[in-house]
Amino acid sequence: MFAFIKGSIEEKSSGYVVIEAGGVGYKIFMPEPEIDTLGEIGDTVKVHTYYWVREDNISLYGFSSKEELRMFEILITTSGIGAKSAITILSNITPSSFALAVINEDTHKLTKLPGIGVKTAARMILELKDKLKKQELESKENEQKGELNKVIKYNENVDEAISALQVLGYSKREVERVFDKTNLEGMSVEDMIRKGLTLLGK
Repeated sequence: MFAFIKGSIEEKSSGYVVIEAGGVGYKIFMPEPEIDTLGEIGDTVKVHTYYWVREDNISLYGFSSKEELRMFEILITTSGIGAKSAITILSNITPSSFALAVINEDTHKLTKLPGIGVKTAARMILELKDKLKKQELESKENEQKGELNKVIKYNENVDEAISALQVLGYSKREVERVFDKTNLEGMSVEDMIRKGLTLLGK
């Protein structure tokens, strides 16, 4: 319903801001770090919004970039993660860092987030890993964006190499065992296969 709201900041509080646009004051819930950097009272700002509608609650959630908004939309598709939980997560980790943690199955990093236990972290990885691989994040953190793309490509190459070695008669378990002990960084699929054959042949 609301793609974004552009207007002047009338109030900044814990967890939300009030933006006046066209004579209407919109109360918009936002991650704390974004509230801090949004601007000062009276400044004109543009906030990307998500219109949250439930039987007992209609709220606006806002983000300073489309990247944060898209990550919020992805988070609320996870079982057990509502809007408030998603905002809390985005208050404590950047979208790119969260995506990397999920893709790398970094349960330890995920469980450091408020309200995320081992079971919730595992569910996030299960439900979001494929979505985040396909999602093209528009990140202001260009270095982390490059790292994310690199991780995705690396994981795809490893999967292809493992599949090829299985066709050649090796079990997935023994291939993964030698790969876990080998630095495959920067290798093509073909190089990984050759390296795997060498190690498995010893």
